[in-house]
Amino acid sequence: MLRALWSASTGMSAQQMNIDNISNNLANVNTTAYKRSNIQFQDLMYQVEKAAGAPTTSGSQIPTGVQYGHGSRVSATSKLFTQGTLQNTGVQLDLAIEGEGFFEVIQTDGTSAYTRDGTFKLDSTGKIVTVDGLQVKGLDTIDAGTTTITINADGSFSTIVNGQVVQKAPLTLARFPNSAGLKSAGHNLFVTTEASGTAETGGTPGQNGFGTIAQGYLELSNVEVVQEMVNMIVAQRAYEVNSKAIQAADEMLGQANSLRR
Repeated sequence: MLRALWSASTGMSAQQMNIDNISNNLANVNTTAYKRSNIQFQDLMYQVEKAAGAPTTSGSQIPTGVQYGHGSRVSATSKLFTQGTLQNTGVQLDLAIEGEGFFEVIQTDGTSAYTRDGTFKLDSTGKIVTVDGLQVKGLDTIDAGTTTITINADGSFSTIVNGQVVQKAPLTLARFPNSAGLKSAGHNLFVTTEASGTAETGGTPGQNGFGTIAQGYLELSNVEVVQEMVNMIVAQRAYEVNSKAIQAADEMLGQANSLRR
């Protein structure tokens, strides 16, 4: 019964983290290019009363043995980098990636971060920046007097300045051997970890497996509200049934304590 109390408590703790994860997904359902998190569980260590295959006094073997589990825990949360729906905005500096790849941005400390959020703006010097003012690496500056910006699916980049076409350096993308290993840094940014591997930068859109560019579009969150609501119901019921197990174990202990000789 004491084992049941501890096992059920680990189940409640794991489901609480599951609800936290689902809540964060739902909170970011309208966040541009947000990638939903998926949570995984694993069982804990087992107490072995009888080992499978142990010999008996009659010379035979125990076929299955006896093991008692000690509950569960959260083993990992991973980002699912499935493609989000593209929304047409018509804004020249709104860019979406169709397929694999990230935009690289320079953080205030000089290190690189990566994003799928292509909501870009111009700063006072003509640099293309994120909504937080971080410069986008791999995107050329915009000259004063520019009236039209054209970025094609293959990353080729041109502008019209005072009626003249000006060719810019092509847009480039980055990618990782293991995108799921990236660390979420907030502000729609990811940073590298040992698990993600080193960034492959300078990729040409549409070549060697890199995605293409859609100008005037933004990638929406890949969160599916209906699926998250179903997951929430399942997590809530699992939490509830674990609490019932604690209640049942407590009642059994109470009955045992009230026994009289």
